[in-house]
Amino acid sequence: MKITYRDTHTFERDALERLFLSVNWSSGHFPEKLVIAMQNFDTVFSAWDGERLIGMICAMDDGIMNAYVHYLLVDPAYHGNTVGRTLVEMVKQKYRDYLRIAVIAYDAEQRFYENCGFVKSSDASPMFITSLWT
Repeated sequence: MKITYRDTHTFERDALERLFLSVNWSSGHFPEKLVIAMQNFDTVFSAWDGERLIGMICAMDDGIMNAYVHYLLVDPAYHGNTVGRTLVEMVKQKYRDYLRIAVIAYDAEQRFYENCGFVKSSDASPMFITSLWT
């Protein structure tokens, strides 16, 4: 297994559908929307095993101070191979001169993000309005 990383916004709908559903994210049921979303993110780094999409991180930014990691997902078959950590490091490198990189971590993933250098806020809570099931 030779994992490579790409900086691209162009993906096949089937690759996105497979990856998102591999982690049980309901957005995987909307692969056409995901194709467009990837084109609209400021930053998309992806991980590949040959031609198989196995992970990705997507971020939005204001161009100077704040970046927000929206998606980070890794196919469960590749967990433990530093794919997620490598993708986070790529984002941290790109935004190294920004004042803040934010992420909303689900409770089950909080330790992972803490190990990547993120700190849980003591005075803020994530809030959502969503029509997707989770």
